[in-house]
Amino acid sequence: MSSLRLISASIIQGSAIGPACYIVNASDLHAITDGNELCNADDTYIIIPAVNVGLEICNITDWARNNNLKLNLAKSQKIIFVDKR
Repeated sequence: MSSLRLISASIIQGSAIGPACYIVNASDLHAITDGNELCNADDTYIIIPAVNVGLEICNITDWARNNNLKLNLAKSQKIIFVDKR
């Protein structure tokens, strides 16, 4: 039998219920600026104008810290769309 271990994170990565737990856990994560959009699946996607990047990243970082989660900035990506008109 396995020994008991303390869980210090709110979501166990790699578990079968991890994605569902993340959706429930992230239900209180909201964008702080009008026009910005956060989408949650088993990850979070943020769609924002470039001028709001700093505010939203701080918001997500604070939310993660308050929920005992750690952002993996090495896996984070930025895509910039430009309207050529």
